[in-house]
Order: sequence, then C-alpha cells, then structure tokens
Amino acid sequence: MEKIIDIIESIAHEKDLNIEDVKNTVCIALTKTAKNVYGEDYDYETVIDTDTKKLTLFQKILVVEDSDERLEDEKDKLTSITEAKKVDPNIEVGDELTYELPLDNLGRTAAATLHRELEFHIQRLLENQIFNKYKNMIGGSIFGTVIRVDNEETTYVELDEVRAIMPRKNRIKGEIFKVGDVVKAVIRKVFIDKIHGINVEISRTSPKFLEVLLALEVPEIKDEMVIINASARIPGERAKVALTSLHPNIDAVGATVGTKGMRINAVSHELNGENIDCIEYSTIPEIFISRALSPAIISNVKIVDNKAIVTLPVDQKSKAIGKSGINIRLTSMLVNMDIELVELEGKSGECEPTKDSNALSDLFGGE
Repeated sequence: MEKIIDIIESIAHEKDLNIEDVKNTVCIALTKTAKNVYGEDYDYETVIDTDTKKLTLFQKILVVEDSDERLEDEKDKLTSITEAKKVDPNIEVGDELTYELPLDNLGRTAAATLHRELEFHIQRLLENQIFNKYKNMIGGSIFGTVIRVDNEETTYVELDEVRAIMPRKNRIKGEIFKVGDVVKAVIRKVFIDKIHGINVEISRTSPKFLEVLLALEVPEIKDEMVIINASARIPGERAKVALTSLHPNIDAVGATVGTKGMRINAVSHELNGENIDCIEYSTIPEIFISRALSPAIISNVKIVDNKAIVTLPVDQKSKAIGKSGINIRLTSMLVNMDIELVELEGKSGECEPTKDSNALSDLFGGE
C-alpha cells in the first residue's frame, strides 16, 4: 500500500470529494477487510503516514494482569503484563499493544474484499455529499427537465445529480407538464429512502415558491432593501404577500409591483395566472389585519387570544369574504389568526363609529 496518499488524492479529485473524508473511508474499508480476513472479534487500527504516503494496518491487543482467566481463551486478543513489558517497559494494565499486519500477504480474496468495501464506502460518501447539498437547498429554487409523468400525475424532474419528484398536490391546478419541459420549483424536502436512495421533493404550490420568484424578479427584495414578512397562497388562484421597506426612499409595494405592474405580472405568469395582492406590513396586528382584508374597508379590529374580531359595514362583508371565501381564508393564513366578521348595526354609512372604531382610526392616522 505504498503511496496511498496519491491514490486517495486521485479518488478525491475524480469524485469531487474532500480528501480527509476519502482518507477516513479508506481506513474504514481496510479495517472491515481485516475483520473479514483475520476475524471479527479482533480490534484493528489503520494508520496513513502522510510523509511516507504509506498505509499500515495494526491489530490491537489489550494488556491484562498475569492472573486474568481470559488469557487462556483469548490469546490473540489479550496479553499479560509480563509479556507486554518485554515489548514496552512503560506499559500498564489496560493499555494496548499494536502489531503491524502485513498487507502484502492478504491474498486475492482480501484484495477483492477491499475493493468491494472501498466502492461501497465511496458510494456512501458520494450519497451523503449529495444529500447534504440538497438538504441545504431546502426552500431554494431549482430548474430541471421533465423526464417522466406517471399515471398518478407525479412529475419526475432531472436535476444535476438526482431525480426530483413533484407529486400532483405540489403542482398548480391546471398545469400540465410533458417530457422535455423545463420546470422551475422550490425544494420542499429531502430524505433518504432505503429502496430508491436520495429523494428530492419539489413544489410549485408552496408560499416559499412565491417568495423565491419575487426575489428573482424584484432587485430590492434580492438586495434585502425590501423584505417579505409573510405570504399566503391558494395556488393558481390568489396570493397575499406582506412587505416592509428598509430604505426610506423605497416603497415596498410599489417596488414589488413594478412599473405598470410588470414585475408582479411576470411572477403571476409563472404561477399560472395567480392573482397576487401586495400589502404593506405593520407590526401593529390590528392595522396589519385591516390591510390584509383589502379591498374591504374595515371599521374596527379587536384581538382576543389568537382570534381577530373584525367589525365592518354591511356592504363590505362580501368584499372581506371574497369569492368562495378566498379573501378571508388568505388573510387568516397571512396573519396566522382566526378571523370573525361582525357587521355594524344600522345602514351602511349611517352608523356611529364605536370607541374601538375610533381607536383603529387613530392607529391608521399614526402611520
């Protein structure tokens, strides 16, 4: 095993692996080979000398008292303190002696075993590297080419090193993909399956996908001059996103929408025509909820536990609810609260403002 370092560097370069990881892998493979050749019950240690570029295999033997009864049955694993001191006068009971095992005498069977072990552990090392790479990309965007769509409408997408899957539930309603299409999505989760290995699940329905697309389309978001505080989606239909500007001269909503709506329309087009409402975020829950319920005009918001009781004129209730309840559902998702709508008494526009209504007006006036 002369110049093993050269072999390790070659493997690391060819497979794009860390040299230290490959060193450890080689040591593990040789140790497992030794167990197959010399016996599972013995302890071994593999050492790589970086100066001589040589790999050495040692068998470790435990030093015990001369009177230890195990010496009779485990001579290859144990040695008495008297015998050990002949090798090293300073050794003590409980220490270990190491004996070099000649690698040249392992034979063809051992060489074949070592080759298999190396292949196995290098493959595991590659898989772990790929797994960690994609695990760190969770929530990030990817591009891939569709290679198959099965009978359950699961879409299989080829990435650089792996094949990603997009279940039907992660596809926007109305979308149809065919082989050869280029798909943009976010990585939802990464896991290892005992049968299929690394699995990367991607999604186009996650709110995170909307946020990624906005960052790609809006330079102010990418540069973190505008931040996305929260987002909610009913994929393919409508979405709401709450924004805050960190720069006094930048309007968060205006920057995100773009001139004549060009930026937000580009994102909407990627989301199969999804209508996107941009809302200025507020740290005051009552104001945030009132803005999120737009286009409805709200008279008062009262927070009780994790529930928002919203008072509004009769003619604004349908706007607050939205078609098929979509507006109130999205608002609830965005603010992470249950919402209860309460109609003002009397005719629309003729009711006297309540104390709470005046309080909300004061809050609005203060911003």
